[in-house]
Amino acid sequence: MLRRRRPLLRAAAVGGGAYMAGKAHARHQAERDSNEAEQNARLDDVEGQQYSQQAPAAPPPAAAPAPASMTDQLSQLATLHQQGALTDSEFAAAKAKLFGT
Repeated sequence: MLRRRRPLLRAAAVGGGAYMAGKAHARHQAERDSNEAEQNARLDDVEGQQYSQQAPAAPPPAAAPAPASMTDQLSQLATLHQQGALTDSEFAAAKAKLFGT
């Protein structure tokens, strides 16, 4: 009977040691996850504070430029056509779009 107890005792010791090691690993992993979550929360707070401090300092958006008159746009198209930047068909299409036809 003495021989039979040793393998059982050995199995119990190995199993118990593995169980405890697994629990310790899980506890350390949970601590690392918790620390990482806290660090991410702190970073988000700092980034939020920086954004809120920078937002009022931004200059107001500039007013949109007044739309060019139709004659200005037509003269720009004609200049582009004369310079060769627009082909005859592109010039005609842009002119038709400008006149709304």
